[in-house]
Amino acid sequence: MKRRSYYQNQNTFGFRAITKLRERTNHIYENRHSSESFVRIDSAATARIRVPSWKRMLDICFILTGAILWLPAWLMIAVFVKIVSPGPILFKQERIGHLGKKFQCLKFRTMTVDADTNVHRQHLNQLMVSNQPMKKLDGAGDARLIPGGLWLRSLGVDELPQLINIFRGEMSLVGPRPSVAYEYEMFQPNHRRRCETLPGLTGLWQVNGKNRTTFEQMMELDLAYVEKKSLFLDLKIIFWTLPAVLLQVWDIKMGRKAGAKAKPVKIIGLEVALLNS
Repeated sequence: MKRRSYYQNQNTFGFRAITKLRERTNHIYENRHSSESFVRIDSAATARIRVPSWKRMLDICFILTGAILWLPAWLMIAVFVKIVSPGPILFKQERIGHLGKKFQCLKFRTMTVDADTNVHRQHLNQLMVSNQPMKKLDGAGDARLIPGGLWLRSLGVDELPQLINIFRGEMSLVGPRPSVAYEYEMFQPNHRRRCETLPGLTGLWQVNGKNRTTFEQMMELDLAYVEKKSLFLDLKIIFWTLPAVLLQVWDIKMGRKAGAKAKPVKIIGLEVALLNS
């Protein structure tokens, strides 16, 4: 089945039903870091931007039942980071969350303390204006990484401290990745609609190619999740996260240099059903 563009099909996901919503909320998006709520918005629009009760329950249940696995992992990674690199174990960075609210996103530190963040900013800007796959600097070799930092990032275990963000209600297990402020500033108004749901530890983009997709493809998947999030979809994404991580590790092990030659690996039927419903 030929995939239709999210942006070309203006009737997709009930665009007409939310046209007035967008007009009324443009001033909130223009105020880039606004934490004001979307007041006086009714019906389906309210349902879309509200955090569903099932989502919060799913997050807490997974955190508590999975503690037997992630607590030992936390301890081992924390000790490892402390041994291989002087400095703090955790890295804190301001991110943009639900409805533009700022929060401190936590990660295990995988770079040297004096790492230049402008390198990432320039790389991200290039990815956003080009049609290139969203490959990280890691695969090509990044001198800012601490010993073992590449594999911590490839396995995604450097993001385990974000379980604290999830417990606080700042994030969810599933959702678009939280953007940094300078990334958010470069978003088009429609791109900022990805903030109509909680940012996530994993998401539809991560299990549909991630580093093999372009910036616009990532946005299509994030916006598709905003419109179609459900308990079943979250469970399906969580289930497919481990295979997606293993694929990412395989890509790095094989030393892919030409990301454009590697096609995105999709969850069969999931992306098509979302983007063409």
